[in-house]
Amino acid sequence: MEANIGISVENTKNIVDILNRLLADEYVLYTKTRNYHWNVTGMQFNDLHKFFESQYEEIDGVIDEVAERGRSLGGKAIATLSEFVGNSRIKEQPDTYPEAQTMLRNLLVDHETVIQTLRRDLEVCAKLGDAGTSDFLTGLMEQHEKMAWMLRAFLE
Repeated sequence: MEANIGISVENTKNIVDILNRLLADEYVLYTKTRNYHWNVTGMQFNDLHKFFESQYEEIDGVIDEVAERGRSLGGKAIATLSEFVGNSRIKEQPDTYPEAQTMLRNLLVDHETVIQTLRRDLEVCAKLGDAGTSDFLTGLMEQHEKMAWMLRAFLE
């Protein structure tokens, strides 16, 4: 049954597409952060191991919220690894185990990419008549801004 919430079918499809691209970005960022949690070494091992865990746990919650937002609009959430990799603007780095400072820089770049994308996408959603998704994306942008700030603090 189609949702009758005051947004055209075409606009809803475009919004769900935006959410699915974001879902892919979040999933790849989650996986990269978890990889770094498992593979970090060095003098700050304990602190970074715990820090990366807190970040991937937060991203895990975001993943669920993004998928459910798309479903609440009547769309389907992409849900396979190949779909995530194929739709993400964040790139994986297979067979790469950088030193801790590079891990932090890589994650910072990825969060900033998500922030910039969210900033553009929330405006598009507002223009498509979906203030709810625009507001939702604003909240996610603020979460990523905080995670990016924490990464910057480690790097300073």
